[in-house]
Amino acid sequence: MSRSGWKALRALDHPNYRIWAAGAFVSNIGTWVQRVAQDWLVLTELTHHDAAAVGWVMACQFAPQLLWLPWSGLAADYFDQRRLLLLTQAAMGALSLLLALLTLSGQIRLWQVDVFAFLFGSAAALDAPVRQTFVVELVRDQDLHNAVALNSTSFNAARLIGPAVSGMIIAAMGTGWAFLLNGLSFLAVLLSLVCLRRTELRGSPRAPRRAGSFVEGLRYVWHRQDLRTTLLMLFLIGTFGLNFPIFLSTMAVSVFHTSAYGFGLLSTIMAIGSIGGAVLNAQRERPRFRNLQTGAALFGLGCALAALAPTYWSFALTLVLIGVAAMTFTNTSNSLMQLSTEPSMRGRVMALRAGVALGGTPLGAPIVGWVASHWGPRWGLGIGALSGAAAAGVAWLHRPEPERGQDTGP
Repeated sequence: MSRSGWKALRALDHPNYRIWAAGAFVSNIGTWVQRVAQDWLVLTELTHHDAAAVGWVMACQFAPQLLWLPWSGLAADYFDQRRLLLLTQAAMGALSLLLALLTLSGQIRLWQVDVFAFLFGSAAALDAPVRQTFVVELVRDQDLHNAVALNSTSFNAARLIGPAVSGMIIAAMGTGWAFLLNGLSFLAVLLSLVCLRRTELRGSPRAPRRAGSFVEGLRYVWHRQDLRTTLLMLFLIGTFGLNFPIFLSTMAVSVFHTSAYGFGLLSTIMAIGSIGGAVLNAQRERPRFRNLQTGAALFGLGCALAALAPTYWSFALTLVLIGVAAMTFTNTSNSLMQLSTEPSMRGRVMALRAGVALGGTPLGAPIVGWVASHWGPRWGLGIGALSGAAAAGVAWLHRPEPERGQDTGP
């Protein structure tokens, strides 16, 4: 393998990271199978192409990121992360199996999907900061940015497979079987957690358990201009831009009148761009703030081109650009925030990141869904384009000074 090729894979030199990555990849495939199936179930089986209903399901799924924010970050800083991941991953697997049972029995209703989305989101809210910071225990600090990028590569490589598999399963057997497959896929990540070499885990300093820990985390972020700027950019794009279930489903069904397979194919095509962005990030020695600004600007441009795309395949082509931009933006924000944060504060800072990036969805998704239902899906994508432009503007106005562990670039 060439030197540049090995640089892009250097985190795999750590045995524990290899074990974790293998289990996570299988589970990620199941996650994408369920995401497509859930959107298809709501849009075509439980409603008559109601994009607002998809938006409300997204709101239920991501609201817990804000609701449980005071506790999720502290849990990541205080408790044993491997054991906490075993709990959260098992809970999400069980919820997927219960959703499959209801769907296969024909008893599923829209309100039940909302409830399951909220419960799944609650487990994910606790899981997200733990999973993001757990990688610190698997690799050396100098390989952390590479490990974050490889995690995203794995997630989006699964996105190449999962949506296409989901489309075929829905067409041949129904949505319930897609949920069942996702539930079973959690066994892989649970097995990987059990098989980790615990003596080789790099323990991070645990935060003391005391009152006011969440406020301490807020105060820490407030006094860091670089973190404040990054979080504001994440809020704009996370709230109004990262609403892909609405964008893809409504464009596929209402504009291009495609089947479940055609809908799944759009997610797969976007994953091609996402993998490209993740690979580019993996090859960088360190994250730079200019990459964050560039990713935001390209995201806005990609959404604008997607809104104007006249055909299915021209729309699909714009999704590659959106995928590269979104992955550049999210990966860079993840690495910048982890590398520049004190180890004992990482869990709370990353919980704030997840809360801001995903917790804005309960506000943005219903708005974007309403616009897509009443004005058309192309206008919904227009909101995404404005979010990228606004985030790039924030980066230009509030470019931070370099902090420990990062470089803003020339």
